[in-house]
Amino acid sequence: MLPVLHRRRPPRRAAARAAILLLGLPAAGAVGTAAADADVVVTATRTPQRVADALADITVLGRAELDRFEGATLAQVLAAQPGLQSSSNGGLGKPASLFVRGLEARHTLLLVDGVRLGSATVGSPSLDNLPLAAIERIEIVRGPLSSLYGSGAMGGVVQVFTRRGAQGTSGHAQLAAGSERYGQAAAGVAFGGGGLDLAVQAQHTETRGASSTTPAVPFGSHDPDRDGFRQTGASARLGWQPAAADGRGWRLEAVLLGADGVTGVDDGPGAGARAALRTRASVLSARGPVAGPWSMRLSLGETRDLYETLATSSAFTPLGTIGTTSRQLGWENTFNTPLGMALALLERTSERVGRPGQPFSVSARDIDALALGLSGRRAAHHWQASVRHDRNSQFGSVGTGAAAWAWDATPAWRIGASLGTSQTLPSFNQLYFPNFGNPLLQPEAGRHAELQLRHARGAHQWRAVLYGHRYRSFIPSGPLPANLPRARIDGASLAYEARLGTLALAASLDHVDPRNATAGNANFDKLLPRRARDAFKLAADWERGRWSAGATLQAFSHRFDDAANRLRLGGYATLDLRAGWRLQPGTELTLRLENAGDKAYETALGYAQPRRRGFVTLRSEWR
Repeated sequence: MLPVLHRRRPPRRAAARAAILLLGLPAAGAVGTAAADADVVVTATRTPQRVADALADITVLGRAELDRFEGATLAQVLAAQPGLQSSSNGGLGKPASLFVRGLEARHTLLLVDGVRLGSATVGSPSLDNLPLAAIERIEIVRGPLSSLYGSGAMGGVVQVFTRRGAQGTSGHAQLAAGSERYGQAAAGVAFGGGGLDLAVQAQHTETRGASSTTPAVPFGSHDPDRDGFRQTGASARLGWQPAAADGRGWRLEAVLLGADGVTGVDDGPGAGARAALRTRASVLSARGPVAGPWSMRLSLGETRDLYETLATSSAFTPLGTIGTTSRQLGWENTFNTPLGMALALLERTSERVGRPGQPFSVSARDIDALALGLSGRRAAHHWQASVRHDRNSQFGSVGTGAAAWAWDATPAWRIGASLGTSQTLPSFNQLYFPNFGNPLLQPEAGRHAELQLRHARGAHQWRAVLYGHRYRSFIPSGPLPANLPRARIDGASLAYEARLGTLALAASLDHVDPRNATAGNANFDKLLPRRARDAFKLAADWERGRWSAGATLQAFSHRFDDAANRLRLGGYATLDLRAGWRLQPGTELTLRLENAGDKAYETALGYAQPRRRGFVTLRSEWR
């Protein structure tokens, strides 16, 4: 979904102050339940800004959009957006990779209320066990953001915001049932008043599932049993903001999120292999004005990503837990200056990993960072710049930077360009896993360029983007990896959105060309694995009175499962249908039919994707 490009132009200081006061937005921290003002985002610059002022390519998903994906995974929700694709080893609770503009899965950073959530052993975001029911809002920013967020943000950042209390008392509940014995129950309450706000939410999900694999899966891992998933999750968010004479008092906030799941996997016949997934996130923060135009935010966060093998058919998979614990300490300072909003950031990130049996030869790393940023506008010109210096306990120091500019040629037309550099550290598996890793690997480094053209008039808006990425020391997938001197990705994206009376339309067309660019390498000029070069997405939603209906069509060209481009995965198209009936104010019954054409397809060799499935949901909200 494209953001609405409003052309109202309040003074920048007033807009930022209104965002902070009304939504309680920190720099890259929590967003309020936002129905209040979906035009304000924080991820692109780590400071509040209106979507209309943002220079990056941004998508914002609110709770209403997420409710349309009953029974889907977070990876499926994200892959339905322009410029994003995914590859999955099955349905709910199965490993999934997200590709933003053709980049590797490890090149996208996942944040939960400002804190990193990922596996440092695998090196990619932890999408598999994050419950959709806990999420209030998602911001997707495409493009290099290492100069603000450090390692892992080469291709972009996906930030998830949990539910937050608002003024008064409110609640929500839902019951859902569907194919493959799918069932979900979720409920939550929220409160706000007297400077205090609280939101608590819990959910339980179960599905019998289908077999995750087909006989074509490598290494004889196929098992025709059903690979189900069950998950229990909860979140809580508590905030306190005492009244201040000027309305700009300090805010203290605590966020807790947890999810425990058990998922069936296929690693050979007969044993009913399964694993436990445990996800934890906690954040403590304090923010507020210091003096004049200076505001500050202090934050301390911790996330845990744990994968415990409970039963296995493979002699090469030991029982036990593989886990990552990540801790972040941040001190963010923002200054309202004549040139725009300035940012000064000090940050420390510590990662600790563990595995069954003998530990890695190195099982921890610390990263200290300093970042500076500036974003502003004057008349028809917009600008953004940032630089960051990271000092890493494994690899020493590295610097990254980015700059962007845009010009409003007319009230409807905007032209923009950006340049940036980025870096991503090798994962602990890539470095140290026995008989697999290579301790001589070096971090990947990228250079990026983008041209953008936007048009917004009345009910119609569209955006065209041309981009190019060049990588040094690229790390391919597979055992005993070695840095490739060069890889390149070129692409173009066209997205359109309109609201025509009771009908809302969104469409996108993407072309991406990700290739091995190392001359002399055996796979020179081959496509990088598991990404389709062409993708078309179309969504339509209609609502009138008590009734609503919608459909989503997604079509992808073929892709290859290997670096040599010998294992071809065919292209495919899927159609999802949905309908809703509002029984009374605040209560709705919805139906969703996923993959209505019952298309059989794979995004990873030998891993079956969900066939036709149906879901019915009764959802209620009250205040």
